[in-house]
Amino acid sequence: MGDKAHTHPGAAGRASAADHPTSVRNVVLVGHSGSGKTTLVEALALTAGAVNRAGRVEDGGCVSDYDEMEHRQQRSVQLSLVPVEWDGIKINLLDTPGYADFVGELRAGLRAADAALFVVSASDGVDGSTRMVWEECAAVGMPRAIVVTHLEAARADFEEMTRICAEAFGGDDPDAVLPLYLPLRGAPGPDGHAPVTGLIGLLSRKLFDYASGERVESEPDGERLPLIDEARSLLIEGIISESEDETLMERYLGGEQVDVKTLIEDLERAVARGVFFPVLAAAPAADGARQGLGTVELLDLVTRGFPTPLERAAPRVTTPEGAARELRMCDPGESLVAEVVKTSSDPYVGRISMVRVFSGTLRADQTVHVSGHGLADRGHEDHDVDERIGALSTPFGKQQRPVSHVIAGDLACVARLTRAETGDTLSAKEDPLLMAPWRMPDPLLPLAIEAHSKPDEDKLSQGLARLVAEDPTMRLEHNRDTHQVVLWCLGEAHADVALERLRGRYGVQVDVVPHRVSLRETFGGPAAGRGRHVKQSGGHGQYAICEIEVEPLPNGSGVEFVDKVVGGAVPRQFIPSVEKGVRAQAARGVAAGHPLIDVRVTLLDGKAHSVDSSDAAFQTAGALALREAAAQARIHLLEPVAEVSVLVGDDYVGAVMSDLSGRRGKVLGTEQTSGGRTLIRAEVPEIEIGRYAVDLRSLSHGTARFDRRYARHEPMPQQVADRLPEEVRAAS
Repeated sequence: MGDKAHTHPGAAGRASAADHPTSVRNVVLVGHSGSGKTTLVEALALTAGAVNRAGRVEDGGCVSDYDEMEHRQQRSVQLSLVPVEWDGIKINLLDTPGYADFVGELRAGLRAADAALFVVSASDGVDGSTRMVWEECAAVGMPRAIVVTHLEAARADFEEMTRICAEAFGGDDPDAVLPLYLPLRGAPGPDGHAPVTGLIGLLSRKLFDYASGERVESEPDGERLPLIDEARSLLIEGIISESEDETLMERYLGGEQVDVKTLIEDLERAVARGVFFPVLAAAPAADGARQGLGTVELLDLVTRGFPTPLERAAPRVTTPEGAARELRMCDPGESLVAEVVKTSSDPYVGRISMVRVFSGTLRADQTVHVSGHGLADRGHEDHDVDERIGALSTPFGKQQRPVSHVIAGDLACVARLTRAETGDTLSAKEDPLLMAPWRMPDPLLPLAIEAHSKPDEDKLSQGLARLVAEDPTMRLEHNRDTHQVVLWCLGEAHADVALERLRGRYGVQVDVVPHRVSLRETFGGPAAGRGRHVKQSGGHGQYAICEIEVEPLPNGSGVEFVDKVVGGAVPRQFIPSVEKGVRAQAARGVAAGHPLIDVRVTLLDGKAHSVDSSDAAFQTAGALALREAAAQARIHLLEPVAEVSVLVGDDYVGAVMSDLSGRRGKVLGTEQTSGGRTLIRAEVPEIEIGRYAVDLRSLSHGTARFDRRYARHEPMPQQVADRLPEEVRAAS
């Protein structure tokens, strides 16, 4: 950040446990899929001396996307922690997936980090999902910087990309997004494209050439000075406008020369406060080179401009019973509060929990209290248990490097926490505490699955439980109406990863089957039925006769039972039996096997026998009477209707509303929101939005999101019911 002349790879290379929160930086890398986050992490690790060649540790594995599944998917699918050391500072680099299906991993990285690097491709620009994450970071005041990658692309334009970033991220203050360096270009090639070989430091007026594979400092020639001075003036004004010294701008405009040291100090404070967002450039090292372009400058920015964990507000914690507790900010001597931000399974080590320590010190072989509350809607039961943790380690690729303790502000991995799940809190056994879990996106794509064979059926329950424990963005549902096991995911890629993990990690083969919605039945008009259950078999017989009338009721009325028997035709003790039989048959359905709702069943008359009548006989008679009434009436198939709220950019409002109408949806209204977006509220049959999570993403180019909740059941149009596959129309 101060344009220091580093000419060797990192100051320390490998990162071990930190000894004080001031020597830790937690940085999450954010950007769309393919923007170059993982490549950048590997380039930073190489420059810091943590790897022996680009992206490789001693065993030859990658430091970030080392999982075989990520190689098959050809993209990051999980949060990775890569710790490096630079100038005595431990930097925890949190590499997140860029694909929207794995936003849960991104949110975990945001929770664990204190600052963010937004990685944008010079050839692709800024997409809508990246803008949305920027807004989330802005809402909580998280410090941010921007790194432009893919400068080697033929159409890459750093200056134009900087302008786009200022427009996309600057909001009301585009001058808060400015470059600290300009690209230094070499001689044009045969195609006329001049490659970027180094950087021009605007504050220092120095050239930093990486063409040799190492950073070489030199003075600019006279031709470049006017270009440098023009961009430098804009940068200085941007820094001074965010300075805490309100007199500095007045003095600068009055002609006073501000020394570089003061500018750098103001710049660092502005970045740490989250009010100035520098733009840098980076590229991986060429074969044989020891430093990637811009990596030294980026590491300097992280260590000197990004905040320490001490500058992050203390988390809000309570006791497991809900009583508030105050903690000193990131104090290693305070009571222990740590959070599980990621859970994974290793075939040799078992469950591994990545934790961020917010307060106190976590030690190997310590007994901790594990609290998990607030994720019941995702299939996670609340729990409070004590567990003895296993070894502590810092990950590096496939390796786990043991450490004895982890202080407040640092991240590490804990082995063999059998009960802890992602989002759980670890605290001292004698002082149990709880952090509220971070906000998770709702999984809205259903994946109905069945065990492939009997051995798989025996392992399915455990495999699904472990899968959901690792990823709280998945939700497990055992649907009592359709008798299906449904895994709710964020998208198709998320579903593919879930299936692959079940097969590869837990050895469970499953088949994907069509997802069925919970249909209902109701009477289209009044009808009468007579149930006669009379049997004589030589001994004690069965005798029960009842007559009922059925009429439809308004939506949401359920099943109402009315007794209008007079004269004791049905003895009083057997009237509850008739009701029980009617309700049992209604639950089973009367036409296609779906539960019957919104009817009033009135018991009018019946007959009994002094010896052969019984509770069981009148239950059977009640069920038979309802079935006979159904045979004489028109039965309507009812489908569930969801209330859907879609938040979409104004450019896509028309397309989204048209699509909703094509799904038999009724648009209830629209509402203008901030950021050029519109909230569309509609009611749509659930059978029409099974894949809406995928379709909406395609329709809006990844810029829209939606939520849904059950509203009611209402009659399905006959032409739609006729088109339903038999397996959907009839319950299993």
